[in-house]
Amino acid sequence: MKAEIPGLKNQVILRFIMVPIFMGLMLFLPAGSLDYWQAWIYCSVLFIPVFFVVFYFLKYDPELLERRMRMREKEEKQKTIQILGIVIFFSGFIMCGLDYRYHWSNVPAYLVIAANAIVLSGYIFVFLVLRENSYASRIIEVEKGQKVITTGPYAIVRHPMYLGVLVMYLFTPLALGSYRAIIFFLPLIPLLVSRLLNEEEVLLKELPGYKEYCQKTRYHLIPFIY
Repeated sequence: MKAEIPGLKNQVILRFIMVPIFMGLMLFLPAGSLDYWQAWIYCSVLFIPVFFVVFYFLKYDPELLERRMRMREKEEKQKTIQILGIVIFFSGFIMCGLDYRYHWSNVPAYLVIAANAIVLSGYIFVFLVLRENSYASRIIEVEKGQKVITTGPYAIVRHPMYLGVLVMYLFTPLALGSYRAIIFFLPLIPLLVSRLLNEEEVLLKELPGYKEYCQKTRYHLIPFIY
């Protein structure tokens, strides 16, 4: 167990309260109803595990949580990518709500449940990545004393967290009962590829041993494909 970082718990609690509220507004307001059962299941799949994950890292790796609280990018390219990412998420979730309101899609319940199971598996994979790499910040940066992580998911691809995020959000429209919203989440693919390529530029310049790691671990994101 590591020492508690002053003020971290309050930051985490505030974020834990605010994120579900924003998510609910993005889904239920466009849906025009609280009977949007797909949204209730999806939010449960996302936020119930978050409680246990946050508790785990508060106890065993508060430094990771402190890094995950940072939101202001230092790289100019990443600032643009960050803004585009916000646009994608807002438009995608709002479209899901609108789809429910106007009954544009008819996604069967079994497909909604299956998609939620895949979203959960993506989140579990992200948790495993975070447990493996304490330096997994939300922003692109290299800290003093940071080392290259080559174990666990990092032995398979260089950016396993992005893989987990893609799995989560590419299946999010189906989990929320929308076919139409799929097209709004697809731009996440080129956006994350752009982000990881810029991240690699920074890591190659600033992180000792990263070049050798890239030579050993060939795939950026998807094993045997890219």
